[in-house]
Amino acid sequence: MNKLAIVWFRRDLRLSDNPALRAAIDGDFEAIVPVFIHAPDELGQWAPGGAQRVWLHESLTALDDSLKALGSRLIVRCGPTDEALDRLIEESGATAVFWNRLYDPQIIARDKKIKKSLGDRGLQVESFKAHLLYEPWTVETKQGGPYKVFTPYWKSLRDRPIVNPLPRPASLPAVWSRIESEAIADLGLLPQVRWDEGIHERWTPGEDGAHERLEAFLRDAATHYDRDRDYPAVAGTSYLSPHLHWGEIGPVQIMHRAEEWLADQSDPAARKHIERFQSEIGWREFAHHVLFHFPETPEKPLDRRFEAFPWAEDMEALERWQHGRTGIPMVDAGMRELWATGYMHNRVRMTVASFLTKNLRIQWQAGERWFWDTLVDADLANNTMGWQWAAGCGADAAPFFRIFNPARQGERFDAEGDYVRRWIPELANLDGKHIHQPWAAPAQALEDAGVRPGETYPRPIVDLKASRREALEAFDQIKK
Repeated sequence: MNKLAIVWFRRDLRLSDNPALRAAIDGDFEAIVPVFIHAPDELGQWAPGGAQRVWLHESLTALDDSLKALGSRLIVRCGPTDEALDRLIEESGATAVFWNRLYDPQIIARDKKIKKSLGDRGLQVESFKAHLLYEPWTVETKQGGPYKVFTPYWKSLRDRPIVNPLPRPASLPAVWSRIESEAIADLGLLPQVRWDEGIHERWTPGEDGAHERLEAFLRDAATHYDRDRDYPAVAGTSYLSPHLHWGEIGPVQIMHRAEEWLADQSDPAARKHIERFQSEIGWREFAHHVLFHFPETPEKPLDRRFEAFPWAEDMEALERWQHGRTGIPMVDAGMRELWATGYMHNRVRMTVASFLTKNLRIQWQAGERWFWDTLVDADLANNTMGWQWAAGCGADAAPFFRIFNPARQGERFDAEGDYVRRWIPELANLDGKHIHQPWAAPAQALEDAGVRPGETYPRPIVDLKASRREALEAFDQIKK
């Protein structure tokens, strides 16, 4: 009988459908040590941002509580990772180390070194698929290369059978008392000056919170998903992205539960909505596919023509965009929602990203880094692909000439102005006819609403039509 196995938790902070944990349970070990190793320095500039750290603190606490309920506990150590694992192996006498794979370039390189080092010393070392439905190297075009366009990528995968999730353990062996742990509170994940109240109010990090969120979506929004998902004032999406990022729920579980739900529906239209929802899981898969095959894309455009794009350098404009003071209501509402809650609706993400990269002509990497620090669901693959898509330089990117007019986006997807009013209270009394273009509102309408341009709410930082024309002229310089 083997003596002890270490299960190294990373961004798979769940007990159900966790292949690494299940391998340890089924491996006939006397004991199992669940460990999380905090080593942000190993990730360089892609260490978790501020909002992610807040989420991680809560998620680790939830995981520890869940483990304790089963008779175990979470051991927390600080990096460097290889040294932390070595110490834990020595302390415990472990003969095996299991983990679930991640696909960020820095993590792949680190994990390969650790796997070889431990294997060379005679330990049983195994890694598993838990973060994705399909690993990036297992999907290729008919020509044998990576996909760069989503539709054929997802078409090649969407009809494959969905496997059953692995069960949650009923109990776990106790972790020996002599194995010590750092306190989660001592990792310094929470800010010293507390700006994170909105995150705590809005979200319930942890595995239980993830499943509650999925069930709420299926109960309340799934039957209208294809209709409501573009309207930021409506709770029409799943809000599962941060739970997926930290692995509190896995894509296999989501796809499987969606099919179960669909089987109970009598309305044939339900399939259209659930398939659209499942395709969003497909977009997440595609983002990881692209990042794996093009690992330079977090910093460099996939379309190399954009390396010569004449980006503007305007720190004042960038700061006004970051803090929701551009004078463009749909943009400002999104940026304020992001700051307050760690989240932004996807339709609004596309709008604010288009505005930054095209109307302000500020390089997409500046927006990417701001999102990285402020989003609770900031994921290297998704964040990179989203920003390159908006800038027109990535995989399956929107053509550069597709420049979102944020006023028109607001009029189309927030026709009554409810979303803008929620996040820009200084415009709350302005009617829906004018709320997305207050600069064009009659003086009497502004006075009646208590809006004083340049005082209570900023004047527009740019002219939308003129800045669009300038962006297209800049693109003309590189497109050939």
